[in-house]
Amino acid sequence: MKKPIAFFVHHQGRGHANRTMAVAAEFARDRPVSVLTAGPNLFDGFSRDIEIVTLPNMIGAMVPTPRLYAEPTPPVMHCVPLGLAEMRRTMRQILDHLDERAVGLFVVDVSAEIAMLARIASVPAVQIRMHGDRNDIAHIGAYEACVGMLAPFDERLEQDDYPAHLRGKTFYSGGLCTSVDRVPDRAEARARLGLDPQREIVVAVTGGGGSGTPYAPLTVAARAAPDALWLTLGPTHREGHETDFANLRELGWVPSVTDYLAAADIVVASAGDNTVHEVARVAGRLIVMPEWRYFGEQTRKAEALVRLGAAVQAPHWPGDFHGWRDLLDRARSLDGTILRSLYAPDAATRAAGWLEGLTDALWQGGSAVQESDATPLRVVAAG
Repeated sequence: MKKPIAFFVHHQGRGHANRTMAVAAEFARDRPVSVLTAGPNLFDGFSRDIEIVTLPNMIGAMVPTPRLYAEPTPPVMHCVPLGLAEMRRTMRQILDHLDERAVGLFVVDVSAEIAMLARIASVPAVQIRMHGDRNDIAHIGAYEACVGMLAPFDERLEQDDYPAHLRGKTFYSGGLCTSVDRVPDRAEARARLGLDPQREIVVAVTGGGGSGTPYAPLTVAARAAPDALWLTLGPTHREGHETDFANLRELGWVPSVTDYLAAADIVVASAGDNTVHEVARVAGRLIVMPEWRYFGEQTRKAEALVRLGAAVQAPHWPGDFHGWRDLLDRARSLDGTILRSLYAPDAATRAAGWLEGLTDALWQGGSAVQESDATPLRVVAAG
């Protein structure tokens, strides 16, 4: 029987879960797969046979006493408040599952502490890589504790400050996009959506992991480029003083983001992993406006995109006509094929193949050692 592969999936937003499903769908059918998450509903409707382990939701859990709350977090960790029963139950469930299922590889998407927990529990782990300023001792410790890292993006997007010895442990799948619907050409997409075939269209899109695209700057953009049609997809964030304009429409969640991206001349988007690769998949011209994330994750990804000439960026959302017109002019001059080259149609297949191959290689020969008279390696504990 093949060694099982388990995933820890953070439940903030849909990106971690969607990426896990995309990769797990490519595993061999006789590979046992499990998912440990506090958001089991994110996997509703997933067709592959997997085991779901529901973890406690620790977000918002209350530290029981002021003294425990005042205890500082050590630099080797990121989020480890003291006294939480939810945290103890989470760690216990993870360890029990890894032990009971004899998990061969634990894929962590994402948590530095849980990657280190796997190493302490003697379970090989792979950490999903994300951009950001992650040279702190906790991240480096987690990376070094893992048997490898999986970067769901093109190696050209790697940061210059990522240590070389860790780069050597990283597998770059190419740009992984979890959308699978067909990409229409621009004319077909506009006809399908009932949009003007000739008018310039700018689409602002927000994923599910943030508070929404700020609406006020888009009202300035609509006035700065009145001949363009501006469409927003996903949530928007209003401050309460905005004036609406006829060439700016809020569409909210739509059935097919791909159709709107394909219909657009320019896309304004955050620097989330899947969002960037959704735009790349349709070869769009991208204005990337990173959202705030821990460790500057989206800021560093945006910097990499701009460095490659795959996107343009402003230091902040323009608040004046000139700022928007300059940004739009720079976006119009982009070569969309650069961004398109960052998307890899076979990224999920490549990632799955690497994870399965790594699992098998790590455990190759285990049964032979147990069944023979060979002396196994022994561990001597040191104080």
